[in-house]
Amino acid sequence: MFEPLKSYPEPVEAENPTGFDRVAWCYDALANLVFGPAQRQAQQSALNGLPDTTCPHLLILGGGTGWVLTEVLRRRPHATVLYLEASPRMLARAQARLQREWPQAAGQVEFRHGTQAALEPVERFDALITFFVLDCIAGPELPAALARLREAQRAGAPWLLADFRPARRGWRRWLLAAMYLFFRLTTGLRARTLANLRAELGHLGMQPQQSSLFFGKAMEAVVFAETRAGSVSDI
Repeated sequence: MFEPLKSYPEPVEAENPTGFDRVAWCYDALANLVFGPAQRQAQQSALNGLPDTTCPHLLILGGGTGWVLTEVLRRRPHATVLYLEASPRMLARAQARLQREWPQAAGQVEFRHGTQAALEPVERFDALITFFVLDCIAGPELPAALARLREAQRAGAPWLLADFRPARRGWRRWLLAAMYLFFRLTTGLRARTLANLRAELGHLGMQPQQSSLFFGKAMEAVVFAETRAGSVSDI
């Protein structure tokens, strides 16, 4: 259905918001060292909100080295997936993982270099999967980025989120500060603080339907669905 990625276009500033190429080789090991199984547990929890249809068309934004892609295909073997990643090296690792672990699904996945800005205007998806990626978008750019993703949802499509939670004090606040400093120094990350993603999605008419907390309540997995009301539950 899709042609596997053959080569990568030269990234431009708008399509290369971070330098995660620099940490692609160690990202998974680093995350496991710091967080243990918590990140994958949060992602698995959010994936419980995948649509029940046999062949959903799914968007994975910022999936990194591809573990989430193989997990999605394990749960929905006949899904078609657009895998959208801003780091060419992460993208290459995800493609290699697919070819190694799930080669029979190679024709079901399109690998595309870019951010949400690389979506075609007519593209629509049965679910959006954004795991530990929205926290990388700088605050002034976040509303427009979320609005673009919202346009890509089919009516009734869930938005699956796994990410860190805002914190005003305590160890969670220091953890967030340390992470943003580390990635700012190593990747040039432009984001400085973590936005209230629940509130931002609430402004777009999305309300949490299921949620679970992980890593001492520092991480949250949430399944959002459309509502007519724009109110937001407190975190």
